[in-house]
Amino acid sequence: MIKHFILRHSNIIVSRWIVVLIDLLLLNSAIILANILRFDFVLSEVTKYHILAQLLTVTSIGIATLMMNGAHKGIIRHTSQSDMLRIVKAITLLVMLIASINYAILLLGNTGRTMIIGGSEYSTLIPNSVLIIFYPLALFFLLLFRLTIKLAYYSITTTEKGEKVNVLIYGAGKEGLSVMHTLTGTHASPFRVVGFMDDQPGKIGKSVQGLSIYNPGDVTNAFLAKRNITEVILAMPNISEEQKTEIYNRLISLEVIIKSVPPIDTWINGELNLKQIQNLNIEDLLQREAIRLDNQEVLRGTFGKTVLVTGAAGSIGHELSRQLLYFNPRRIVLVDQAETPLFELEQDLTKLELELEGRKYHEKVSMEFVIADVSNEKCIGALIRSVKPHLIYHAAAYKHVPLMEANPLEAIRVNVFGTGNLADAASEAGVEKFIMISTDKAVNPTNVMGATKRLAEIYIQSLNFKPGNKTAFITTRFGNVLGSNGSVTRTFKKQILAGGPVTVTHPEITRYFMTIPEACQLVFEAGAMGKGGEIFIFDMGKPVRILDMAKNIIRLSGFTPDREIKIVFTGLRPGEKLYEELLNDKERTMATHHPKIMIAKVRDYPFAEVKEMIEELAGPFHQGNPRAAVKMIKEFIPEYISNNSVYRTLDFDFQPGREGVRKAK
Repeated sequence: MIKHFILRHSNIIVSRWIVVLIDLLLLNSAIILANILRFDFVLSEVTKYHILAQLLTVTSIGIATLMMNGAHKGIIRHTSQSDMLRIVKAITLLVMLIASINYAILLLGNTGRTMIIGGSEYSTLIPNSVLIIFYPLALFFLLLFRLTIKLAYYSITTTEKGEKVNVLIYGAGKEGLSVMHTLTGTHASPFRVVGFMDDQPGKIGKSVQGLSIYNPGDVTNAFLAKRNITEVILAMPNISEEQKTEIYNRLISLEVIIKSVPPIDTWINGELNLKQIQNLNIEDLLQREAIRLDNQEVLRGTFGKTVLVTGAAGSIGHELSRQLLYFNPRRIVLVDQAETPLFELEQDLTKLELELEGRKYHEKVSMEFVIADVSNEKCIGALIRSVKPHLIYHAAAYKHVPLMEANPLEAIRVNVFGTGNLADAASEAGVEKFIMISTDKAVNPTNVMGATKRLAEIYIQSLNFKPGNKTAFITTRFGNVLGSNGSVTRTFKKQILAGGPVTVTHPEITRYFMTIPEACQLVFEAGAMGKGGEIFIFDMGKPVRILDMAKNIIRLSGFTPDREIKIVFTGLRPGEKLYEELLNDKERTMATHHPKIMIAKVRDYPFAEVKEMIEELAGPFHQGNPRAAVKMIKEFIPEYISNNSVYRTLDFDFQPGREGVRKAK
């Protein structure tokens, strides 16, 4: 009945004046008890009379200090550390004021004067010996009052029907305490914190607010099962990514859901919100520090300009378009051949632009959505002449290795001829910068997709040397993007939802990974710092073994690898290789102003030579002869050696002294 009444009326807040009245009663109780203790429980009539005067003093000065420090403003049942600090400040100020008045009275006594209160002479307002006892008593009474109300409220309101989720918090510092208060801050919270973990030896074995601190090494599946713990939250937001990854790898083998909290600077008004505590994602296991770029430089290069994005409805193009809105271009033209994804992009960006309109310094951006195919030379030429963009971000491409191995002419049409059409139109229109998105598969390519991207790289680089060209042609090259359309992580998640099995091509296959936002930031940085002719590459850390990634995604989905979800090896696909590279064997790198971004130094090709190559490739393409087209690409790109592909038989040896020309074996 009491519980029902409290829950029903839990929204009622007690008047601050009632709180002040209770505080004053507690202060008066503290001064009476301080006198009793000071005089060994024997109070004379004079002492009793003096106590009445002391009560008047404590009441008058106490109400002033409590109000000044806002000690009455906090909601008692939700008393926080800041509320308690205000109480400490108020009581300290009260005692200091009384002590100051005592000192003033003593000075008056030394001058032959006396202070008369209630007809009696006073040497002090409240004896200092009483004041010393009063100070801790007053603090104890007021703080105990608040903590008692808070504990009583939570003990009554949290004993509701229904199971609660038992949580263990990793980190027993102030962030861990904040997480605990966030999880248990309301009676409706579905969480129960049962303890902490911490790596610091000085904390292990101790307790925080009645909860034990455990050694992470002692936390096993048996330990968790015994305490029915189903979630572990990492509450150490400001440690390095390397430390986080080490902790995650330690936790990932446990049969629990792993969550983490964001950096403190993202907390709302310095307080953590329950919605900010998120499940661990595979992106959190990249094993390197996230890239941080100079957005101010990007802003200076984009502000007030017209920007065109191809492949805008794809994973990279979509994120590029979203981030562009924050850089205040005057106009964005978004191009894609896929109608429905482009429509969805329009809905997303229109909503985002409405959200940004009220922001300070944000200028309204004009957006246009164009359905077009980059391989349509006339259409693309007319579009560029009409739009007159300052910047072009070229993300349109066919990227799936096995599909392009089966459809090489389509890879040539889009990746080579489509890029050429767009680049030629950009050069003729005098576009300021053309930034192409390439791939690590263009390095020592083993498949059609990588080879066509390398050929596209060569072509746009050569345009920098074309007579009369004023456009800076720039390339960005990076590895696989987590969460992009068709990425391995999406495939694994779909397979897990279907109950498995999860398919991995080879137990030793590795790939470099980055997140979609990181990939887009790299593209923007290239556009900002590029002068023309560069291939920018990104320090992507260590390559990730796909088998390990598959196991981690299975665990993060709440299953056990090879027990609940099977892993099956299917063999390398056509054109696939075990290890990706970011640089050709003959390439070297130059540093940039950003430690994570480098420039690959590659061979420069004369424009006339490359143009002739592309025109020759048009022959077998228009004849519909994929084998002859692939053979010609191999002649153009000597390092292109097919792997696990029907085109392996086309590979040739180099003729001595003639790079780029091959002879049959």
